[in-house]
Amino acid sequence: MSRFRMTPSLLILVFLAAAAGAADPSYRVARTISAGGEGGWDYLTVDAPARRLYVSRGTRVLVLNADSGAPEGEIPNTEGVHGIALAPDLGRGFTSDGRANTVTIFDLKTLARLGTVKVPGENPDAILYDPLSHHVFTFNGRTANVTAIEGATGAVAGTFAVGGKPEFAVTDLAGRVYVNIEDKNEIVAFDSRTLKVEAHWTLAGCESPTGLAIDVKAQRLFAGCGNQVLVVLSTGDGRAVAKLPIGKGTDAVVFDPDANLVFSSNGDGTLTVIHEDSPDAFRVVQNLATKEGARTMALDPKTHAIFLPTARFGPPPPATPANPRPRRPIVAGTFEILVAAPAAR
Repeated sequence: MSRFRMTPSLLILVFLAAAAGAADPSYRVARTISAGGEGGWDYLTVDAPARRLYVSRGTRVLVLNADSGAPEGEIPNTEGVHGIALAPDLGRGFTSDGRANTVTIFDLKTLARLGTVKVPGENPDAILYDPLSHHVFTFNGRTANVTAIEGATGAVAGTFAVGGKPEFAVTDLAGRVYVNIEDKNEIVAFDSRTLKVEAHWTLAGCESPTGLAIDVKAQRLFAGCGNQVLVVLSTGDGRAVAKLPIGKGTDAVVFDPDANLVFSSNGDGTLTVIHEDSPDAFRVVQNLATKEGARTMALDPKTHAIFLPTARFGPPPPATPANPRPRRPIVAGTFEILVAAPAAR
């Protein structure tokens, strides 16, 4: 019988592999915030220094304590609200009110309403504040364009076409904004100051991109796609770097720069966690079970927690010629926010 002997070099490789596996992050659903109430939801935003969590709820924005989940206020009359953008340097917040085609401006400290801006586009969906240009951008899904608003005054600075339905967007903090174009399977890059479109990049192998995140330091974009893949590309030239599997029904992607982690929240009830080993190397390290419908999220950069809203759903109503694929209704009073946090080691 032959005996297997490990050489010193093989022992080192085994040790390094074990150490790498031991270092892989692990998330768990640590708690649940029961928020109740009527209506649907869309994006969330965390104000980490103020310890506030902003949650869109159809006609209003809930403001919760990010640590306890206790209510801290509400921003009412935001008809069809999709997203919330924060401008701490201006002391202002902004909501995209999709059904009203407006932006609501509010005070970050008091939550008092400061004004309303009429958007020259239809269905402002995602909303983004760029601190370099001090512009607030709304991404108008029905009219395939983007509106820039002066954050300090609320004046409309301009509206420009992007060639398709814009979804989520991110800024590189250096003068460039990137936005997913959902119906064209591409990313558009534009200058946040001049409002000039600079590039259209095809997302090869990606169908219906929704969520988008950025690693500013490594100059990488992360696009979540409806065909269960996440595409990584360069912010400089749109070069494809990697493609990774994710869950079904994604609607949000976030990046945690301190942990080098990319997260994709998926409507099938999973949270895909991807580790950035280097700017050109990525690994799926976990698929955390969450709950059905938890497809949007927000990252708390202070605690590294992930907030994932969802609710219980009833059976779908009968199909009709006008609505052949009806949505399942939300069970009243079941809205909740899952809090996924790093597991203790």
